Amino acid sequence: MKRFHIHIAVNDLAESIHFYSAMFGADPSVIKPDYAKWMLEDPRINFAISQRGAKPGLDHLGIQVDSDAELAELNKRLVNAELPVEEQKDAACCYAKSDKYWTIDPQGIAWEAFNSLSTIPVFGEDIPVPVKKSESACCSSLSGE
Repeated sequence: MKRFHIHIAVNDLAESIHFYSAMFGADPSVIKPDYAKWMLEDPRINFAISQRGAKPGLDHLGIQVDSDAELAELNKRLVNAELPVEEQKDAACCYAKSDKYWTIDPQGIAWEAFNSLSTIPVFGEDIPVPVKKSESACCSSLSGE
């Protein structure tokens, strides 16, 4: 089953945890010094925030899947649509080890399709994702995660 993913960069983690906990009626399922995540069932969403020096606001969107087969199907959709796609295997980011495919939408918003394989004790250093340039006017570069 798929889960929608939103990651927002914030200025003040504690203030943002307070706000989103009230908004969702639930405390985060993961809290770290620079990161928090809610794995909500209603709505089914993986909502993450981080305070790591990025410009505040939307960082990226995504679809989280539960299996390699679902991840392969999402990648197939992107490739068949001739969108720029960048693969990351065993990426270490957001306190998780994941397999991922990245692309960007026509507005330049980064999207990830990912399957989280395990948790890790550090935020990690996911590489900036240099999605291949496309002939299409919509998808020329990726702003990064």
